[in-house]
Amino acid sequence: MASTSKMPSTSEDDLEEEFEHFDDFTLASSWERFISEIEAVCRKWLADGTKNLLKKDAICLNISEGLYKADLKYEMKSYCMEYYFGTVNDVVPGKGNDWSCVLHDLQLFFGVNEFLVIAPQSASGVVLDGPEASKLLSAVAIALSNCSSLWPAFVPVHDPSRKAYIGIQNMGTLFTRRFEADRIGSQVPVKLMHLEGLYELFVSKFAFSTEDLSTHLFEVSFKMKLTYCTLPYDEDDDVQEPEAGSTESGGSPKSNHHNKSQWDDDCPWSEWYSSEDPVRGFELIAVWSEKAFESSLDMAELENASPLEADDWLISPCLSETLTEDSDGKRIGFASQLRLLVDALEMSMEAKFIEDFVSEHSGPETVKSSAVIPPPTVLDRVLKDLFHEVEGLQLGFSDGDHKDSRTIKGAPLESLFGQFCLHALWFGDCNIRAIAIFWIEFVREVRWCWEESQPVPRMPSNCVIDLSTCLINQKLHMLSICINKKRQQEQESPKGGEQSFFPAHVKEETQVKRCLSPHDGKTQTSSGERERRGSAGVVGSMMLLESQQNMHAPFTQEPPVMTEDMHEERLQAVEALGDSFSFSAQLEKDILSSDMSAFKAANPDAVFEDFIRWHSPRDWENNDNMDSGGSHDNAIKGLTVEWPPRGKLSERMSEFGNSWRKIWNEAPPLPASEQKPLLDPNREGEKVLHYLETLRPCQLLEQMVCTAFRAAADTLNRTTFGGLKQLTTKIGQLNLTMAATLRCLQTSNLSIDTEDIQDLKRLCEIFEHVEKLITLAASLYTKFMNAPRLLESIFNDCYNFYAPRMGTVSTASEVKKDFEKKQKVGRREREIVASMFTTPTANQSWRKVLSLGNLLNGHEPTLREIIFTKHGHLSENYYGGHAPRGYQHELETYRMYISGTSNDLSVALAVASCD
Repeated sequence: MASTSKMPSTSEDDLEEEFEHFDDFTLASSWERFISEIEAVCRKWLADGTKNLLKKDAICLNISEGLYKADLKYEMKSYCMEYYFGTVNDVVPGKGNDWSCVLHDLQLFFGVNEFLVIAPQSASGVVLDGPEASKLLSAVAIALSNCSSLWPAFVPVHDPSRKAYIGIQNMGTLFTRRFEADRIGSQVPVKLMHLEGLYELFVSKFAFSTEDLSTHLFEVSFKMKLTYCTLPYDEDDDVQEPEAGSTESGGSPKSNHHNKSQWDDDCPWSEWYSSEDPVRGFELIAVWSEKAFESSLDMAELENASPLEADDWLISPCLSETLTEDSDGKRIGFASQLRLLVDALEMSMEAKFIEDFVSEHSGPETVKSSAVIPPPTVLDRVLKDLFHEVEGLQLGFSDGDHKDSRTIKGAPLESLFGQFCLHALWFGDCNIRAIAIFWIEFVREVRWCWEESQPVPRMPSNCVIDLSTCLINQKLHMLSICINKKRQQEQESPKGGEQSFFPAHVKEETQVKRCLSPHDGKTQTSSGERERRGSAGVVGSMMLLESQQNMHAPFTQEPPVMTEDMHEERLQAVEALGDSFSFSAQLEKDILSSDMSAFKAANPDAVFEDFIRWHSPRDWENNDNMDSGGSHDNAIKGLTVEWPPRGKLSERMSEFGNSWRKIWNEAPPLPASEQKPLLDPNREGEKVLHYLETLRPCQLLEQMVCTAFRAAADTLNRTTFGGLKQLTTKIGQLNLTMAATLRCLQTSNLSIDTEDIQDLKRLCEIFEHVEKLITLAASLYTKFMNAPRLLESIFNDCYNFYAPRMGTVSTASEVKKDFEKKQKVGRREREIVASMFTTPTANQSWRKVLSLGNLLNGHEPTLREIIFTKHGHLSENYYGGHAPRGYQHELETYRMYISGTSNDLSVALAVASCD
């Protein structure tokens, strides 16, 4: 750049005149400054190295694991230069593993690992002017040469849809590699859709003969990757199903039937909702490793080869949006309905009666405006399904339930209340008003069972009440027992006669004992003959202390069953009475009195000490270290032994005013069959119904939430998924989290606050994550049950992909949108994978678009990628002269990457020359 200036008139005028009109070539032009800036940045990147760049502002690309980029923007020239580099050592294109990972387009095109891309900061992002592109690439090449860098540089050119590039790479003092890539977006010539034509296209780049190329032999290295996709599993669905989980007018899905088969018909949740298959299909990649071919005839033969002959198979599932994107509550499943149930719990806190939510003119305004009530026909259908007795039903804890589910104070899955809660999740939209109507009708059905002495469905009529379950389940169990005893009374008592509360075998045994002789049942004493009644047999060698007769064990009443609140009432009564009676005696006074009466009837000559020796042996102290039967045994042997045996009552039983002795003195000698029953079924049954009919809304919803979570989790736990370890661990963690979070609903005098509600809503989110994983595992299991290794590997990849969405990853940058992990298919697993590619039907034949050959069960590859390479000594090259004399190093002189379909063909060429 030239510049002139006028010198001032001074004493040095003569000296200055010598420099007038001087051209100053030391001033750099703008283009030179541009090159200098590029060089400075490249030197900085080279000096920093990849480790420092990672610590600074390098950006990880989702397209490839271990591929990063650093960029620089120029304000003057409006260009952006990006440096791409890899951090994984095995991601080196062109070294035999081109298909083993996800690569950047330029890595696939030209076999490079780290490279520069310089492009204008425009809307298109490409250089449309050819001279400008060449000048820009030259500037970058000069800058890289000045800093002795061997990085290849690329410039995007032409229209963006063509994905066209030109590039250059300095390979040292002798060689230069040039790159170019372009794309045909439509009307691909038929010849270029087949391997033979593509082979000839590549050969034409270094063969100058005008003759037919098919007659010449050129040794060319060849690699091929074919991509196959299964047809969508919902292909040709003629019947339009309603949205998953929706039913007629808000009814329960269990009471409806599917009109067509679904993928999850055999899954345990299918009776409640139909889930979208999280696996839309599979993408299979068949890879032919590098081989040498010499003619286009070899290419034609390879095109007819079966994919089963490929060197490697790689498979990847095509996941549904439910796993790749946030559902935002749109997915219908247990988790979505549990969230609605928690909302209903929040609304129930202020009301005193469940009927407050039934009327359209009562309750909160939000309930009036949003509540959806199913029609009576739906309600009748749900109640019919709920109160239908199921034969062979396993009640209580079953093998399919998780071992930690019992820590949740709910009802068992198959119990009546457990099924009620699951139905309530789907009844209407699970709003508080629909729940109120459903509960009222439910209690009416329960009362009908009581009044008609009909068994309560899905509830045991005996056994001990499980106090670890919720109170509603305990009450229903109590009612079932009361109905059973009530039915026994009605069957065994004559019409209008006295009712009996005891099983037939007890009465029969009692009648038999009445007919026994003195040693068999009657004893003669000083007071006359006494009748022994209600004996269950002799107690070993024990004898009565006064009469020296054999001691008989009596038939006794079963201990009365009690619910949790009944135990609490007894405890409160004991505390109110103070210490006048011991806790154990007061709590079991009725049972103790009944046992004493039965013992007196079976042993007419017994004294209080005899009862203690039988009922509470620890309260009888033997002073002679002999049992009470020793005298009898010795008497049989003809020995004289002191009688009665030297023993005494314990201090507790011998103290003045002992409550046990007082009860003994008051207890009449009555066999169990003639005693007043310890459990009055009529009274206890009415108490149960009163509890159910007057239950406060919040108390109902608290128990419903606990039971619904437990029942939903136990339902999902019965899914067959091949025992995948990661999922098994996750299910265990879910149950522990549920037990901890729901504990706030299991305490008496509950007052739920806002924080507790938020914890329950977060629990719904956790439940949704596990529900999705279980659904995914079930889907994969149905497809890979005969390939367990592949099943576990694919699920683990999906689990790791989904883990960031569960909150296990702190940075949002680690959440990937697309699942791209692939698993290698073993030789023995290929037939199993191939069977998933079912032969297309006539209606699906339109999907054939390539006509390429290499069919897999009638499926054509949806994409074919090929890499041709030729190695040589640069004796014949396209761009420059011959190699220097004596240079024997062989390198990849030509490389062509081809990616094609019938309407899309991309070609990228890299040529190394000696410049």
